[in-house]
Amino acid sequence: MTLAAIALLLQARTPRTPVDMIVSSTLPTKIVLSVLVVGSLVSWWLIFSKWRQFRVVRQQGDRFLEKMERAEHLEDAYKAILALPESPYGRVFRQGVNFFSEIRPGALRPSPAAPEGLSLTQLEVLRLVLEKEQSEERDELARGLTWLAVIGSVSPLLGLLGTVIGIMDTFFAIAATGSTNLGAVAPGVGEALITTVAGLFVAIPAVIGYNHFVGRLNLVSGELEGFSAEFIGTLAREGRV
Repeated sequence: MTLAAIALLLQARTPRTPVDMIVSSTLPTKIVLSVLVVGSLVSWWLIFSKWRQFRVVRQQGDRFLEKMERAEHLEDAYKAILALPESPYGRVFRQGVNFFSEIRPGALRPSPAAPEGLSLTQLEVLRLVLEKEQSEERDELARGLTWLAVIGSVSPLLGLLGTVIGIMDTFFAIAATGSTNLGAVAPGVGEALITTVAGLFVAIPAVIGYNHFVGRLNLVSGELEGFSAEFIGTLAREGRV
């Protein structure tokens, strides 16, 4: 076989596009890329599902606050909230009202006599009940965010692992053939770098989504904490504390 024929054969076997590099890659590289593809699908599914969840919660919060602003008394607010669909805001409110009703049965019913107020101990227990409900709502909204953080932090490391394995294979091939020709080395290095690019492609949306949803989660948590404080303030203003 002539040198020209050998050159043409090497040229035909040299991958020219990223797809060619992936198709002709080694088994470890394909395994790393497969894991990254799965991580990408999971992260995008989490991003869309959490986006929908927080959008619904935002709409529920607006309706809840609108009802609360229109209510003049606690019993009026309770009746208005019962007509709204389930939401973190409504569950925190109902938890507080139900606890108050258990301690002071009939206190929410219209009565000419002033209702007996809560003691300091009962008020502290009410605050703990509200905080517990807030924590449960926060945990529910935070479900899935841990996986976004894991995918965002692990994907670049997986890409780097694939790159290191690919470069090691390239060096082994150089040692076996004794050729340091750039045309023979470049395809192996390019194939190795594919996993790094894939790892960054998976990690960047996951990290952006995680930081965005953590900010939304902190916003909702702050609103729930503020509402709990306002709920206790309403009890005090109406002489129930």
